[in-house]
Amino acid sequence: MPTRRRIAAAFAAALAMPALLAGAAAPDPAPIGGSAGADWRSHGGGTDESGYSALDQIDVGNVNKLGLAWSLDLPGEASLEATPLEVGGTLYFTGSYSAVYAVDAVSGRLLWRYDPEIWRYPAKTHIVFPVNRGCAFADGRIFVGTLDGRLIALDAKTGKLQWSVDTLSPGSMNSSTGAPLAFRDKVLIGNGGADYGARGFVTAYDQKTGKQAWRFYTAPGSPEQNAGDPAMEAAAKTWSGKYWKTGTGGTAWNGLTFDPALGRVYIGTGNSGPYDPAVRSPEVKGANGDNLYLASIVALDADTGKYVWHYQVNPREAWDYKATAGMILATIPVDGRPRRVLMQAPTNGFFYVLDRETGKLISAEKIGKVTWAQRIDLTTGRPVENPNIRYETGVTEMWPSQLGTHNWQPMAFSPKTGLVYIPAMQLGTRWSREAGPGDVKFKGVVANPIIADADDAKGTLLAWDPIAQKAAWRVPRDMMWNGGTLATAGNLVFQGTADGFLSGYDARSGKVLWRFDAGLGIVSAPISFAVGGRQYVSVLVGYGGNTFGAGLLYAGWKFGAQPRRLLTFAVGRHAKLAPSAPRDMQLHPVDDPSFRIDEASLDQGHRLFVMHCALCHGPNVASSATAAPDLRESGLAMDPQAIRAVLHDGALERQGMPRFETLSDREVSQIASYIRAKAREALGTRKPRTEEDLPITF
Repeated sequence: MPTRRRIAAAFAAALAMPALLAGAAAPDPAPIGGSAGADWRSHGGGTDESGYSALDQIDVGNVNKLGLAWSLDLPGEASLEATPLEVGGTLYFTGSYSAVYAVDAVSGRLLWRYDPEIWRYPAKTHIVFPVNRGCAFADGRIFVGTLDGRLIALDAKTGKLQWSVDTLSPGSMNSSTGAPLAFRDKVLIGNGGADYGARGFVTAYDQKTGKQAWRFYTAPGSPEQNAGDPAMEAAAKTWSGKYWKTGTGGTAWNGLTFDPALGRVYIGTGNSGPYDPAVRSPEVKGANGDNLYLASIVALDADTGKYVWHYQVNPREAWDYKATAGMILATIPVDGRPRRVLMQAPTNGFFYVLDRETGKLISAEKIGKVTWAQRIDLTTGRPVENPNIRYETGVTEMWPSQLGTHNWQPMAFSPKTGLVYIPAMQLGTRWSREAGPGDVKFKGVVANPIIADADDAKGTLLAWDPIAQKAAWRVPRDMMWNGGTLATAGNLVFQGTADGFLSGYDARSGKVLWRFDAGLGIVSAPISFAVGGRQYVSVLVGYGGNTFGAGLLYAGWKFGAQPRRLLTFAVGRHAKLAPSAPRDMQLHPVDDPSFRIDEASLDQGHRLFVMHCALCHGPNVASSATAAPDLRESGLAMDPQAIRAVLHDGALERQGMPRFETLSDREVSQIASYIRAKAREALGTRKPRTEEDLPITF
């Protein structure tokens, strides 16, 4: 194994040539390697998915003159997670409910909008938070995966539907929120649903016709389903019991990357479902219980979908950890010869560098507080785990939480600085098999956030040296749920944050050089592109996307109070944003004293709320208030007839509120009583109920 010092020296030499190429100012420079040039054609800019732009017209010397070129309000949108694309002067992006937009990149004029009307598929859209992380472009087509599991192809010029296929089986617990991946003549889409036990898979379709080309499952099925498939037969040997009935997980809802040099695609797979390995796959003496291909990076042949190699970051996953973060491809010299590598920072808190030809581990180190493992053994590639991490003795406290040290928000890599820029965060979780007072037990385990030191529930913009495997610099954040990053040849790094600012930093030092008040928190990643010889920076503004520990992620943005927008910037521009409501960290409960709470049904109301409402409106009616309102502040929630019209009849279905037509009038009334009780507790007109000391189990 080469020393880090030798790797670092060779890497620095390799960086010199692309740095010189990027340093020459040009209105439309060629991209470096697979990174983005004048256009931003894929989720990560170029085929390397590096989040790096070779444009350098905007640099450290003039970024302070960057101003708003135009803004576009996006009525009806909520959480905006997509990284936009830009091709030939047109921006393409997706909204919260899978709608696709095409916008003139210079003027900000809306060219077309396609609405896939996911509200028509209520049975498939109840189980996941309504978000979408982007679209794909190839050969004059835009591809989008919808929340209900369709893959749609649109004419890029007109937005007209060319074809649509259902990628999911009837009754499945899968859903699609990630951006598709277009490569060669195919388009690839994955799905989520591991938390509910869904079996993961990815499917490739013909770009022109929508005909299925191949499918690869990321977890094994029944013995009959596995028979004759070497990859599934090998994976099944690492499982036990009737796991195909209990649930597997491993869904690939994000993190799809194409490698044109090797003709492969890399699949980042998700967490287990159920989380507790003793439930889904009991250990058998002498058996390998790793549970492949959970929490893994899997390399497939791009033409056939056949298995090539895998690397598992968390064998026998038990904590909602996943390898679904974006993967960056690069070529660096290691031990005197160039190595094609893949870099990823999955949720488990380590930064991994793999040889992407073989899947072998080159290096891995902690990028934050990590207590589940001591280190990663470079010989075996396996983690050296700490004891009792799978709650063997009942309770486990560990870092990071299931949100991870890094989640789905894209990181970026600059070949000029040799640094990776990561939207990092810190939080711990207390895991238990036994539910205590007020706990919700889901699929056999209870998970509660832990705040134990000063950095918990906070974030960091982390500049990471992937060769030395150490931090170059850090910018601390007061809040943990922040946006993805963009690196440019102008030696700049851009990131939006929960507090509503888009900022530009010196990529070498982390010094802040420019800030813009966007009027709302940002979780998506910015992009950069050039049209007519002018470089632009664009970002979607729409905080949200997660209700985990609502109080921890709440940033003061009230539901519907601030417009969701697409913002575009250029040097020397001075457009102004229309004013909007400022952040408000206070809760403003409302109540109708004449509403009579059904005291006897509050336990059932609590259970029904957790089952049907908590995903968007937050546990215990404590919402992050961005993608869905905090119902303690909702006037609608005071009216029993209005609640029924919304919950049962679907009065707001087209606005993104699902219809739960299976709920009886009695159950709707029980949910309403529970909401009113929580509102009165917040107002101080009602004592916290002792019934809520009982656990809720699913």
